Amino acid sequence: MYEKANAICSLLEEATIAELQEMMTSGELTSRDLVKAYILRIGLYDKNGPKINSVLELNPEALFIAEALDVERQKKGPRGPLHGIPVLVKDNIDTDDMMHTSAGSLALENSYAPDDAFIIKKLRKAGAVILGKANMTEWANFMTENMPNGFSSRGGQVRNPYGPGIFDVGGSSSGSGAAVAANFCSVAIGTETSGSILNPACNNSVVGIKPTVGLASRTGVIPISHVQDTPGPLARTVEDAAILLGAIAGVDENDVATWSNCSRIYDDYTQFLGKDGLKGARIGIPTSFLEKLDEEQRRIFTDVQEAVKEAGAIIVEVDMPPPQPWQSRSLVYEFKPSINRYLSRLSPNVPIHSLKELIEFNKGKPARMLKYGQTVLIESEQTSGTLTEPEYIQGRLKEEEESRQEGIDRALKQSGADALLFPGLMNAAISARAGYPSISVPAGYTGSGRPVGVTFAGGAYSEPVLIRFAYAFEQITKVRKPPNLDVPEI
Repeated sequence: MYEKANAICSLLEEATIAELQEMMTSGELTSRDLVKAYILRIGLYDKNGPKINSVLELNPEALFIAEALDVERQKKGPRGPLHGIPVLVKDNIDTDDMMHTSAGSLALENSYAPDDAFIIKKLRKAGAVILGKANMTEWANFMTENMPNGFSSRGGQVRNPYGPGIFDVGGSSSGSGAAVAANFCSVAIGTETSGSILNPACNNSVVGIKPTVGLASRTGVIPISHVQDTPGPLARTVEDAAILLGAIAGVDENDVATWSNCSRIYDDYTQFLGKDGLKGARIGIPTSFLEKLDEEQRRIFTDVQEAVKEAGAIIVEVDMPPPQPWQSRSLVYEFKPSINRYLSRLSPNVPIHSLKELIEFNKGKPARMLKYGQTVLIESEQTSGTLTEPEYIQGRLKEEEESRQEGIDRALKQSGADALLFPGLMNAAISARAGYPSISVPAGYTGSGRPVGVTFAGGAYSEPVLIRFAYAFEQITKVRKPPNLDVPEI
């Protein structure tokens, strides 16, 4: 059986959801085979060899779940495109099973979620196999200013498969991005507050979709900000990301942000895929964002623009000032009430039930917990937790106006652009503050082999348009190549 898993393992590299479904339909492959092969690959490369360290925990019941789904397929046929497909989930998303949910922190290393997150319930209903939990930047990089991307006290350091120990892996959905890039799973779920899906997508040469806030439920996601948090897909192709987005999007009676979305969400985003999706489109380039590009980045982005024009799009220059250096304190105010509510509902067996208790727990184990400090946690604890401070109210209202009415909305309207195109994730902060969607797509590699991405961004609920453009760009460029995990670390 090991030999069979090893043989299948070699077939997994870059396999899409559609290709896997075709093999399972023909009987060439079962979901159980698939799960075993991914587990083997994780053993070979995530915990051995280059030691990517992207998988924090495997689901002990994954093989049984896969086998049950195989039986169901034989009797009734597949539920849909995710039937039997293994999915890794970021460790800040609740799963009511034999796995922990810890946000990468040793403070929650023994915490079992009381229920599945809403999006996990939807994934299980779609027939997905929750393969395991992905490592991440601890507390979604909201612990201290100096935390390296991909580091957590519970899981250690995630490494970029394109240059382990050399290239930045990106954060905070580091494990999700690295695992997808390294073919340790079919697709993965990450979360974003500001750049935490787009950043690892760009750095690991994968596709990342940061949805409109409220398109996918936040229930059961360890929070930072009720205004900016959202889960979203990471995948090797736009099509696979679109499949995963359709599975997690939906109205949740326990998440008010989703209540107004009935007519603005779809359960199938693949309907918007088309190779000619850029033909006749107006793509806005915010030229002021290009000033900080180095020569190599500028060359790659010039090639990107040429590819977009070759696909039939019209490039228009957009007058849009880049965001000022990060000065916002809104998240500092929003974290305390959000995290206190989450922690207060955990089992009495968990050692922390508030932000204050978390800070004290960390102080009690400085060698393990405070390698990089906890300045952001302390700063948040010093707020009232009531969101009544004038600085917060005025700051949040100003950020919304600057990012929406005077930012993305204004840029689109004045230029007549259908979407905006940015190098890397330069739009991450402004799109995050607006609560608007973005899609990052691989765009190339530097001379040293470091992945480079570009991001399509738009207004609220513009996912169909962005998916159409991202897919067309992907099809005409096809630049993604898998990392060579057999190359020894330099």
